[in-house]
Amino acid sequence: MRILHTSDWHLGRQLHRTPLLAEQRAFLEHLLDTVQNENVEAVVVAGDVFDRAIPPLDAIDQFKWILEELAGLQVPLIMISGNHDSSRRLGVNARLIEHAGIHLRTSVEDCARPVVLQDEHGPVAFYGLPYLEPGLVQTQLGAEQASHHAVLSAAMDQVRADLAARPSGTRSVVLAHAFVTGAHTSPDSERDITAGGVPSVSASVFAEVDYVALGHLHRCQKISENIRYSGSPLAYSFSEADYPKAMWLVDLGSGTSLTARKLLCPVPRPMRQVTGALQDMMTSADYAQYETCWLHVTLTDPDRPHMAMERLQERFPHALKLSFAHEHQIDGQSYRSRVQGRTDHEIALGFLHHVTGIPATRAEQDLLQEGLEKVRTEAAAREAN
Repeated sequence: MRILHTSDWHLGRQLHRTPLLAEQRAFLEHLLDTVQNENVEAVVVAGDVFDRAIPPLDAIDQFKWILEELAGLQVPLIMISGNHDSSRRLGVNARLIEHAGIHLRTSVEDCARPVVLQDEHGPVAFYGLPYLEPGLVQTQLGAEQASHHAVLSAAMDQVRADLAARPSGTRSVVLAHAFVTGAHTSPDSERDITAGGVPSVSASVFAEVDYVALGHLHRCQKISENIRYSGSPLAYSFSEADYPKAMWLVDLGSGTSLTARKLLCPVPRPMRQVTGALQDMMTSADYAQYETCWLHVTLTDPDRPHMAMERLQERFPHALKLSFAHEHQIDGQSYRSRVQGRTDHEIALGFLHHVTGIPATRAEQDLLQEGLEKVRTEAAAREAN
């Protein structure tokens, strides 16, 4: 069976206040072309379909359009909700539209209810594990604790139990929205999902599955031969500028036979980060290659130039972000570089240490972690509804 694996569409997202509807539509058209040109038999979308719980109407229109197109091609679509989606809103009418070959898995109750498709080698069971917020689903899943590893392990136990009851030779595909240990993140792009002090889960959670289609992280990458992230189809922050965007074309043969090919996505506009003095950037031919790019410009002028962004946009109309190399630095480091890669808990602890001059005790650290997780869990509950 030939499967197209994609994720993290983030329909409705903007890039530094620049709408991306046209670029997202171009990707969806590319997806449809790929489905037809590559004879795809199933499309899987591993979460974060929308960028926020209540998406704008034009993003909903894009979503409605792609569902109609895939249904018209009679190519099954299996899709899960991610941590940016409202699971209840995305899952509205899910049972009804299954008749059109559109299979939405947005509820914890549906983790072990697979979509079963047939090919010449027999059945393939697709299991959709939506983003599982530990504090919200621990009780439903009977997990030992409110951690990502515990709730995903419990969900996968249900998947393996269902799979064991199916005919011998049934192949399995799991869609999941999670941060798997060893994967590479994209700073400024992915929302922190730390729970219990740990944001990630071990790849061993997904044992005994033929293919795992992951979402959440925006880089296309391979955890193992059968566990992969497709990444987002567009770059949604400048931290993603240097990483090609792609989808995985996966062929499941008989038994455990599996091959996967990376298919690059179209680049609507190159994204670049450049550094230099304002006058050089405005006059030097060395910068001509960036005139049509989305740009993050870091100016090295010792003093902040007057109306710097307005002047830059005269030559670089798609300049979106402006930084200054000599501002807000301590010991040669900017605030952004000092907090990059740190969790919310680590940043908050650093702030407390800075203002009090006293390191937090173990009890204070635990109390802060508990408070941060409570806030995130309550926010997740609101978005899910």
